[in-house]
Amino acid sequence: MNLDAFRELLTPRGQEALGAAAGAAGDDPVAAVTRLRRTYDADLTSAALTQATLRLRAREKFGADAGLMYFTRAGLEQATRREVADHRARRVPAGSRVADVCCGIGGDLLALARAGCSVEAVDADPLTAAIAQANADALGFGDRVSVRAADASALDPAAFDVLFADPARRTARGRTFDPMGYSPPWPAVLEMVAGARAACLKVAPGIPYEFVPEGAEAEWVSYKGDVKEAVIWCGALAGGTGRRATILPSGDTMTPDPSLGAPATGPAGRYIYEPDGAAIRAHLVAEIAASVGGHLLDPQIAYITGDVAAPTPWAARYEVHETLPFSLKRLRAALRERGAGNVTIKKRGSAVDVDRLRKELRLSGGESAVVILTRIGDRPFAFVCGSA
Repeated sequence: MNLDAFRELLTPRGQEALGAAAGAAGDDPVAAVTRLRRTYDADLTSAALTQATLRLRAREKFGADAGLMYFTRAGLEQATRREVADHRARRVPAGSRVADVCCGIGGDLLALARAGCSVEAVDADPLTAAIAQANADALGFGDRVSVRAADASALDPAAFDVLFADPARRTARGRTFDPMGYSPPWPAVLEMVAGARAACLKVAPGIPYEFVPEGAEAEWVSYKGDVKEAVIWCGALAGGTGRRATILPSGDTMTPDPSLGAPATGPAGRYIYEPDGAAIRAHLVAEIAASVGGHLLDPQIAYITGDVAAPTPWAARYEVHETLPFSLKRLRAALRERGAGNVTIKKRGSAVDVDRLRKELRLSGGESAVVILTRIGDRPFAFVCGSA
């Protein structure tokens, strides 16, 4: 879809085509195109059907709002889901004037507007910028949001209360995990931060720790157990903790306990705890171990063990039924003895190929089990567990 085709979607005839496309979204694609082509030209038919399809996909991220919004395939894939964006926006004081220098299709600026902020946004791609403004208008935030096609340098961070930046992490060769390959690149982002009173930087959760600016707070956020992003809070928005983990949708948050040292290590107890990935990235495993009265199996691996079934939102807990030095033959026998056919395999610190192992186990029982693969020192182990 090009910019002209998108602009036609915003006209009365385009809106009519969108309505027709929504009604045909579940049809066979050829039948849907044939039906719309009786009334609309090829470009409008294609644009309307594409939006109808993307709106259905977008429900998982944007809920009911998706039915009013506009997307590109890449923009939807890269957009922040609403719950995560709303969590982040709540930390920005209501009434703040925010400069969004890499706005994409507008998922984050919508959250900021919902939180009572006014947002001036830019995106280097004219189509993406037009979609972001249309989304703000469609959801009733047009009076709080202004979007234009421009480079990130077009906004002066010093003229705003808060700088928000979500640098693009895709290149022509695909996704990049190197902040120096972001667009704008990391040095340019930090230059903008230096001129801002406060800043919020959305980055990949695997960002190397050395890229976090001194004095900033890095927050890792997970949603239903899946680590979604890291957020770097700078200036007036930075907390004094340095690191933070947050789990959604509960909103539980954790920061370092300076009284704790490195967690103890010891033998496997009755339970194994698998910490949430956000807490692992934030180096808060010691805090979780202390909260459940546990210790590590190995000092380098984030599996906690203990004899108490302590409730915690910060880790999944599994009851250990059997501990085995890793051996395919012994593991297969142990699982068959339990009648296990539905097996969830987890690993950390193990070189085992999980897909290959699953095939080689050749299980067919009706029971379920969890297998945890890890190492203790230099010895590989398998723990046959059940949920607890």
